[in-house]
Amino acid sequence: MKKFILVILKTIWAIIGLIAIYVLLGFLIPYIEVPAKEVQQPKNITAYILTNGVHTDLVVPIKSAEIDWSKEISFENTLSKRTDFNYLSIGWGDKGFYLDTPTWADLKVSTAFKAAFWLNESAMHCTFYDKMTEGKDCKKIMLTHDQYLALIDFIQNKFDHDKNGNPILIKTDAVYGKNDAFYDAKGSYSFLNTCNTWTNNGLIVAGQKAAFWTPSDFGIFQHYKN
Repeated sequence: MKKFILVILKTIWAIIGLIAIYVLLGFLIPYIEVPAKEVQQPKNITAYILTNGVHTDLVVPIKSAEIDWSKEISFENTLSKRTDFNYLSIGWGDKGFYLDTPTWADLKVSTAFKAAFWLNESAMHCTFYDKMTEGKDCKKIMLTHDQYLALIDFIQNKFDHDKNGNPILIKTDAVYGKNDAFYDAKGSYSFLNTCNTWTNNGLIVAGQKAAFWTPSDFGIFQHYKN
């Protein structure tokens, strides 16, 4: 019996130790900056990074010479069905968190566990906006034509598509407002690969400054204080 209790205690301490190491690395590694790439092309495409305090999104203009996002992410899939928006925010994350956890008070242990250990499917959350207002929670980034094409490819490749090549809408009432919708996505969320890790990787692909790795929104936004 004593050996069994000793094994349980060692296991608990090992788990606590791993969590402590994760928290420490999750705080320290983001300070390692991936610098923005130097480019010769003009930066004439305005995009944004957006956070709600926990989760980050990449925000892109709905229509540009490079792409018309409304042809892929239909206005008709929102409750408002408005067609006069100017920006689209796109975030990747755990499907269970998105659909079953509208607030932190609704978070279940089972949902958190599945999300942490690659056990859930993932989803894309797309929200339309009239305008973006810069602040602590919203930072502007300027992209060249080639950088934006790279970002477009990065975003598109995360969506699951049907046989006709269209993003697959998740039909649910668990939307956050009148101007958003959810879509099936590729990949699995985990404590190593979070929604913020995905956003950070998008910034790297687009040649913007970013963290070497980050599980949190802080890891990204600390590089955009000015």
